[in-house]
Order: sequence, then structure tokens, then C-alpha cells
Amino acid sequence: MQDEFDYDLTPGQWEALKAVRTSASRRPPISRYTVDSLMALGLVAMSGDAPVITPTGRKVLVRGSSQLLLDLAA
Repeated sequence: MQDEFDYDLTPGQWEALKAVRTSASRRPPISRYTVDSLMALGLVAMSGDAPVITPTGRKVLVRGSSQLLLDLAA
């Protein structure tokens, strides 16, 4: 069953989404293309010149993380 938080993200997008939730001073470099693709999905927004995770992005990250754990257990 699909719901509003099921996204088919690439591994790079998952890593970028995880990185965006950390503080800007500790964040690894993220490609602008990846940030733009996450912005198009509404998972990331810009605050000044830094990307920030949106509430939808947090929900996707939490749901995706639990789904990844289930996939690993299978």
C-alpha cells in the first residue's frame, strides 16, 4: 500500500536528506543537484543559502529509515 510518505529516493538522495538534518557546521558537502531534486519533492527547503529539512522530509526520513531496517532484516 502506497501512502503520501513513500518516495523512491536514490542512495545519494537518502544520504543528502540525512545530512541536511545535521547542523550546517557539521554537515558534509551536498551536491546542488541533489538538493534541487529534494526541493522539487518538497523534502528540503532553503533557509538563506543552506538547505533545511521540511516536516515532510522528516516524516519521509523516519518512515524510510524504518523501511530500510525491515529490508535488512528480510
